[in-house]
Amino acid sequence: MRNTDGCVYDWGMASLESYLDQQLAQGRAYFSKEEARKNLGLSPSAFAAAAQRLVKKRKLANARHEFYLILRPEDQSLGAPDPVRWIDPLMQHQRIDYRVSLLRAAAFHGASHQAAMVFQIVVPKQLRLLEIGRHRLQFIYQSPEIFEHANRPEWLDKIKTAEGFTKVAGVELTLLDCVRYFHKTSGIDGVAQIVKDIGAKAVPRKLAKIAGFYENSAVRRLGYLLDLAGHSRQSEALEPFAAQAKSFKPLDPAIRPILETSAEAAEKNIKWRLTIHGPVEVDF
Repeated sequence: MRNTDGCVYDWGMASLESYLDQQLAQGRAYFSKEEARKNLGLSPSAFAAAAQRLVKKRKLANARHEFYLILRPEDQSLGAPDPVRWIDPLMQHQRIDYRVSLLRAAAFHGASHQAAMVFQIVVPKQLRLLEIGRHRLQFIYQSPEIFEHANRPEWLDKIKTAEGFTKVAGVELTLLDCVRYFHKTSGIDGVAQIVKDIGAKAVPRKLAKIAGFYENSAVRRLGYLLDLAGHSRQSEALEPFAAQAKSFKPLDPAIRPILETSAEAAEKNIKWRLTIHGPVEVDF
């Protein structure tokens, strides 16, 4: 559009850029295409053009499903703010419940050995990996029925951010998620380190109650690792699950293909009904 002074102005981009400043002033570093268009009165094509130019200027990033992140100068090197600041509004935008868990939750609860290179979220729906800037968000699927039982407010914690709060698995739920999805947490050795670091913080009665919604074999693995780390109060709470076991399971399911060749060398843990094929490596 050409003004009376002969200069060309892009009112769509100028309006959207001002809108970003308004959102930041309100403590919101995100918005949806729908709400921006509604507030600014932009047509779909005008919004798309203005947003694309701001993306190129590294002031804006399109996370998913027309949900945008506003990049402050300190966010531009990583291509997006820390996901903990915007995962809650993104999931609300998609109408999907969630909890931050596994490595990021373990670190939140004090697992100092865990360098979370990926931001992991447990959800009751299959979602593909989200890569934005240098951030990688991995969505771990849990069946809707189990998720509904496990994702109770009293079993979750909250991470306070400048934008609000983000739901994160409590200590007990983090431990169970880590052992259930061990292949996403650097294997059994990685889970063992997490158990050693934060297992003492778990409330035994709460741990046993949540464990009732998880596979018996995963609960037994957690019990064994709690024993190994010396967290006896927590491991004792899980002993009834071992009594229900009808067969031995490997401590590390990843070695299942070589069970036959290593059967003679394997140790049988009678208490937890587990087959131990090698030492667990943990830093004490």
